[in-house]
Amino acid sequence: MAGQKPIFWKRFFKWVFYLFAASILYVVICKWLMPPITITQTAAVFQGYGLKRDYVSWNEISPNVKLAAIASEDQLFPDHSGFDWKSIEKSMEGKTGKKKKRTKGSAASTISQQTAKNVFLWQGSGYMRYIRKLPEAFYTEAIELVWGKKRIMEVYLNVIEMGPGIFGIEAAARQYFHKSAANLSRQEAAMIIACLPNPKKFTVVPLSRRVQWRYPQIVQQMNNLDGDPDVAELIK
Repeated sequence: MAGQKPIFWKRFFKWVFYLFAASILYVVICKWLMPPITITQTAAVFQGYGLKRDYVSWNEISPNVKLAAIASEDQLFPDHSGFDWKSIEKSMEGKTGKKKKRTKGSAASTISQQTAKNVFLWQGSGYMRYIRKLPEAFYTEAIELVWGKKRIMEVYLNVIEMGPGIFGIEAAARQYFHKSAANLSRQEAAMIIACLPNPKKFTVVPLSRRVQWRYPQIVQQMNNLDGDPDVAELIK
């Protein structure tokens, strides 16, 4: 029996290595190819919401959508390396500083973290959230290193849920405004992004109270970000 323990751990670490290598390979593949399906998308199918999805390229997404995502979710996205450490530090210390023109945004995590979670991991709160933190940090650093900012934003806007069973900005644009993502106006883009982080509850059509309240704020933040050179360079 004693001799079986080293064999068990040898096999265990071998499989851990194989899974790690496979995950790195998948990160590299997704630099060029969109994820075939995500855990969240699979869950939507099993929950009866279906799967409406139509992946589009960077140039097929209106700059208004990219700007709305940055304005609402992560205003420091062009500058950070995956994590907004200053905001994390302030949150932990319970301190508030002077309001800057560009702030983190309303989301609890950066766009990079949200992309890592949506592509490679799972949703969920409670203890599942804490289990997810370490692999989320790993994948966040990996996509920052391998993909770069534009690819992260491109994948983010293609895989996030924007309504019950509606994934990605193209499917959302077609569903809500009967047009392509390339032709969304500033207001329309803000309305879609305003459904985050709970698109099943905060609906665009019919317009929920939360989206109605939130999207003008996003438009205002978009206006504030106009002329920012880092943002302008990223979204073009």
